[in-house]
Amino acid sequence: GLFGVPELSCPEGFQEAQDRALQESEQLVQKACSTPPGPETVMIFDQLSDSLCRVADLADFVKIAHPDFAFREAAEEACRNIGTMVEKLNTDVELCQSLRRLLADEVVMNSLDPETRRVAELFMFDFEISGIHLDEEKRKKAVNLNVKILDLCNEFLTGAHLPNKIDKHVLPEHIWCNFLAEGNYLQVAGLHADCPDDLVREAAYKIFLHPNAEQLSRLEELLASRNSLAQLVGYNTFAHRALKGTMAKNPEAVKEFLEKLSDQLSKRTQKDFEIMTKMKMKLNPQNSKLMPWDHPYYSGLLRAERYNIDPGLYCPFFSLGACMEGLNSLFSQLLGISLYAEQTQRGEVWSEDVRKLAVVHETEGLLGYIYCDFFQRPDKPHQDCHFTVRGGRLKENGEYQLPVVVLMLSLPHSARGAPTLLSPGMMENLFHEMGHAMHSMLGRTRYQHVTGTRCATDFAEVPSILMEYFANDYRVVNQFARHYKTGQPLPKNMVSRLCESKKVCAAADMQLQVFYAALDQIYHGKHPLKKSTTEILKETQEKLYGLPYVPNT
Repeated sequence: GLFGVPELSCPEGFQEAQDRALQESEQLVQKACSTPPGPETVMIFDQLSDSLCRVADLADFVKIAHPDFAFREAAEEACRNIGTMVEKLNTDVELCQSLRRLLADEVVMNSLDPETRRVAELFMFDFEISGIHLDEEKRKKAVNLNVKILDLCNEFLTGAHLPNKIDKHVLPEHIWCNFLAEGNYLQVAGLHADCPDDLVREAAYKIFLHPNAEQLSRLEELLASRNSLAQLVGYNTFAHRALKGTMAKNPEAVKEFLEKLSDQLSKRTQKDFEIMTKMKMKLNPQNSKLMPWDHPYYSGLLRAERYNIDPGLYCPFFSLGACMEGLNSLFSQLLGISLYAEQTQRGEVWSEDVRKLAVVHETEGLLGYIYCDFFQRPDKPHQDCHFTVRGGRLKENGEYQLPVVVLMLSLPHSARGAPTLLSPGMMENLFHEMGHAMHSMLGRTRYQHVTGTRCATDFAEVPSILMEYFANDYRVVNQFARHYKTGQPLPKNMVSRLCESKKVCAAADMQLQVFYAALDQIYHGKHPLKKSTTEILKETQEKLYGLPYVPNT
């Protein structure tokens, strides 16, 4: 079965796994409620969390990545049912009382070690943000709102990836070949941000981002539901509720940070856009105004031109095998860890090109498993990400439950007779995602509730960003970047050019992220929103990005 879980050899197995987890959780709830306050209370809560997460996290991945629709559908149903159960437990008064008794007992609390105390507080925090303090009617309302939010999120995310169709005669004939034809229609499935033809990028931007009434209504309903939930459980806005458990703490701190960052960036961003405009004038004098569909293309072009970093020159040095060897060598030197390829059992993986790695420490032994789902395939989302399938924890019998994660990338399949070759950007993404995987492997926490990437969301990116620094350091790159045909190392000047090129248009790239972050804060801020979501987008873009809003997007 999938990930070595026997039931998951067929889609129906999700029902079985889910039923077993729900049954187990009911027994653990009874146990928690009848156990006197002490460290065992926290252990039972963590077992409860683990029992549900082992199914929900696995299903969360399968519903996105499995090539078989029946598996995706069964996994989505399991996710929904476990999610509903979690929300019910977060508003279960009797269960909360068992934890409250522990937190109120000063003598017992003082006898707990810091990790156990912290985990107890975090479980209580989950109760509080779910509205445990409300009367029964309001608690039911909170559960229903949570379920509604989960459904709206899924619908919105699915809708965001769907292509848009347009009558092909609306577009000039010479650009038809860039899009998938379907009878008299052309399908636009993305922004074509790397296409050298300005007209293709403009058409893709305007068509792919054309307003969709269903999506807009889902977004508005989602934001309103999140706001209702936050206010119901005692927060001013959803942003206050979401930021409570982070390092940033509150929306005011985030707003101040974004404003300061934007002030510091503004002159440099302006300069970046001026340089891009000059480049566009040179290449397209008839239509030289810089637009949002130009930013990714011209910033990439400037990098390539100024530092001669044509990806084609670098790819032969970054074969997937060489990059994996580089990571292995780096982890060995830094952490005393080695990665070993493991043979998978029948039905364990969802695609034949998925590889399983065992992560082994020189003294601690086996730390966990990483499944590498690296290659493109139909219906696979084009996003690089890390999924926790099973969290690490110390089991009741003294053994350690090994963490299991998936790294998902969208690498091209290798050309005939050549290995898979990565562009510098793909190589950096591989290092980034491997940073998340190592965070999961090295957490080794006693409790599953705080293992690996289950930390403050604004801290979760630290290990992966750290790995990007290694990917941009000559001392590291020099150890593994070898031409796949000749074995020749990547010349030092090419590495330094690549590292320098990262600084080109960095301010404009960061300004775009500031705009996204600020928009997110406004959407989840004070409700009702003063204007429509599209009007807020237009206003925020003009204030915080620097490139004009495009009507009807």
